[in-house]
Amino acid sequence: MPELRIDPLTGLRVIVAGERGGRPGAFLDVNPREPIDPESDPFVAGHEDRTPPELYALRESGDWKVRVVPNLYPALSDGDADPATDPLACGRGEPDLFASRPAFGAHEVVINAPVPVTSLAELDPGQVDTAMSVWRQRMRAHDDAAYVHVIVNEGKEAGASLPHTHAQLYALPFVPAAVARERERFTAYSDRTQGRNLLEDIVQEEVRRRERIVAIDDEAVAIAPFAARVPFHLQVVPRTPVARFSDDGPTGGRLVHEVLNRLRATLGTLPPLNMWVRTAPRDAANFCWRIEIMPRLAQLAGLEIGTGVHLNVLAPEDAAQRLRDANV
Repeated sequence: MPELRIDPLTGLRVIVAGERGGRPGAFLDVNPREPIDPESDPFVAGHEDRTPPELYALRESGDWKVRVVPNLYPALSDGDADPATDPLACGRGEPDLFASRPAFGAHEVVINAPVPVTSLAELDPGQVDTAMSVWRQRMRAHDDAAYVHVIVNEGKEAGASLPHTHAQLYALPFVPAAVARERERFTAYSDRTQGRNLLEDIVQEEVRRRERIVAIDDEAVAIAPFAARVPFHLQVVPRTPVARFSDDGPTGGRLVHEVLNRLRATLGTLPPLNMWVRTAPRDAANFCWRIEIMPRLAQLAGLEIGTGVHLNVLAPEDAAQRLRDANV
């Protein structure tokens, strides 16, 4: 029987209907990714002149391991942030129904490795950890932004315009509504429970139940969340709660590498996917960072787009079991 589940972190509702997974077209076809042609790859070592001027690089013995450049087609412009306010927030005067401001901020590309591979899963675990340490470094460089969002798109279907593994950083002059909602829920939970952390308690309960745990290492826990929005939706959460990904402590990189390889072993090939770091907004006191991994295995349709209610055709308990059983 389909279930209506409420995500404890966001408050959003998800319909989990595993029976629909058997219908024709329930899952999109996943084809192996084409290998990268090194000659045409602007991110490969030796092609540094094909990118905008370098902002930062982590080097070892003269060779770079991770490199950061401005996005060639930035979504945000350099300048002092002046965030647009809600035109209906004021109760007096004529509202500005079409408010706009220049989109100031920063938009960077973090090249995760000098070798021409399409996924973090194709790197060794240490290189994934190194790349994520640079994500952290660049987030710190923009700690004056209202919110810093780091993403990884893998596969053209997930929005990757270049196949070479890379992350993107957006330093935003505002806190997105979805993040603000989570901040409020973390704060309300802390107030109700005399200072406990919402995500820490969720992870502890998941570990106790074991049904949605995918993997655990010394740094982090990987779970298929209770209200997973899509098949094989995953979260990687630090074992000890830390508000901001930019704070000192583990990055969870080795566990990210493991769960991506579990996903590849389960499906036979890596699917297109989106990954992002959810971190505390500036000045937020009650929060815990996590990494979200969202494979593109199902098409968003009118329900999801029109209402924001996701329909997941694979129960997270089943997804977790398949991933735990994967031979990696």
